[in-house]
Amino acid sequence: MVTKEEATRWGRRVMSEERHPEGALVVDTERDKLGYVMGHLGQVLQLRPVTGGREWDVGPAHVRRATDEERQHAMRERTRALNSASSGGGLS
Repeated sequence: MVTKEEATRWGRRVMSEERHPEGALVVDTERDKLGYVMGHLGQVLQLRPVTGGREWDVGPAHVRRATDEERQHAMRERTRALNSASSGGGLS
């Protein structure tokens, strides 16, 4: 039998995952930084920078979906980083 506390925690996790599924481009409003959702640890989202690199954790209160303009910016950044890596540079 599931306790009320477990059901509440599970419900919040499902809501967080539905609202920001893995692979979604979001903005960490606390850091003013774009990132892709890589996973969830309870309510905490794990984000990875658009250009690759180390993931960071952020609470759901500090995350919002990226706007179309931010998505286009992210695509340009990612393309620039990939082009740099393919010509001998590294991902930043």
